[in-house]
Amino acid sequence: MSLNLKAFLFTALIFSMISVVIDFTTKLDPIIENNISFKDAVLNYFIHFVIFINGMLWPIFALISVIFVTSRLAKNSEIITLLNAGIGFKRIMVPFLLTSVIIFLIHMLGNHYLIPMGGKVKVPFENERMRKSNNATSNLRNIHALIDSDTKLYIRQYRERDSMALDLRLEKYDANAELVSFTESSRAKWNGEYDWNLRNYTSRSFDGLNEKVTVSTTKSLDTIIGFTPEEIKRVKNQQQLMTSPELKAYITKQQQRGLGGTRVFETELYRRSAEPFSIIILSIIGMAVASRKVRGGIGLHLAIGVMLGAFFIVLSRFSMTFSNADSISPLFGAWIPNVLFSLVALYLIRIAQK
Repeated sequence: MSLNLKAFLFTALIFSMISVVIDFTTKLDPIIENNISFKDAVLNYFIHFVIFINGMLWPIFALISVIFVTSRLAKNSEIITLLNAGIGFKRIMVPFLLTSVIIFLIHMLGNHYLIPMGGKVKVPFENERMRKSNNATSNLRNIHALIDSDTKLYIRQYRERDSMALDLRLEKYDANAELVSFTESSRAKWNGEYDWNLRNYTSRSFDGLNEKVTVSTTKSLDTIIGFTPEEIKRVKNQQQLMTSPELKAYITKQQQRGLGGTRVFETELYRRSAEPFSIIILSIIGMAVASRKVRGGIGLHLAIGVMLGAFFIVLSRFSMTFSNADSISPLFGAWIPNVLFSLVALYLIRIAQK
C-alpha cells in the first residue's frame, strides 16, 4: 500500500513539474508585459494551477502508478509467488484498492471544494492581470424570468452601457394561473439592487370584466423588481469557480427563475463525483493488466496503461460534450465512461492470472 502511494505521489510530482514548466513558458510574456511580480504569479496563479492540473489528471496518475508497481512485482515473479502460496488475486488487490480509495476521497474533497476555491483566485488573476479581459458573457436578448411563483418578467433587450432594458413586461397571475395585471415599459433603467425606473409605461389590471388602465408617457415609475441584470451575466468557465453547494444553489435558482442554461453546470456537478470514482476503476484495470509477467515488462504495461488512460479521457470529453449539447442527460454523460470501464475492469479481473 505504501509503495503504491509513494509511486502515485512521485508520478504526480513529475507530471506537475512538467505541466508548470510548459505553462510557465506560455505565461512568461504576459507576466513580463504586465509587470507581475514572481510572488504574485506564484501565489495567485501557479499554486492554484498545480492543484487544478492534478485534479484533472489524478485518475491517470493512479493508473500509471499501479501499473508501474504491479509490473515490477510481476517482473520479479512476486505475483506468481503469492499465488502459489495460496493468496488469491482478489486478496492481492486489497492494498491497491485501499490506496485508490484514499486518493479517491482526497480527490472528491478537491473537486467539490478546494479546486473551485482556488479557481476563484486563479481565473480572475489570469483574466484581469494576464489577459486584461473579464471574459464575461451575457444573454442580453429575449430574457424570460420568473420573479416568484406568480410573477413573470420579459425583457426584449438589455443594454449594459447604460443599464437600460428595452420593452420590459411584468405579468402578475393569480392562483388559477389567470392574468390579473401587467405592466409594460418601452424603457426601464436599472438603478442597482432591485430598483428599476420605468419610463413610458402602461399598467393594466383586471377584475372580472372590469379593466383598469394607467398610461404615462411623461412621468416615470420607480418600482422594485426581484431581478438584476447580474443574474444573466456569466464568466467563461463560471461553473469551475463554484464549490458544489454554490453550484447546487445556482442551478436551483436558475431553474426556479426559468432562465435555463444550466446543462453545463449540472454536468460539472456530476463530473466532480464521477471523475474521482474513476480512480478506483482505473486502479483495478491497471493491476489486472500489469499482474501478468510478459515479454516487454514494464515498458509494455505502461504503454497499454497510457493508451487506456488516453481512451478514457477521450471518452469522458466526448460524453460531456454530448451532455452539454442536450444530446444525453448530465448524469448519464458524466458516468457513462465509468460504467463502460467498470465492465472492462470486471472482464480483466476474470481473465487475470490466478
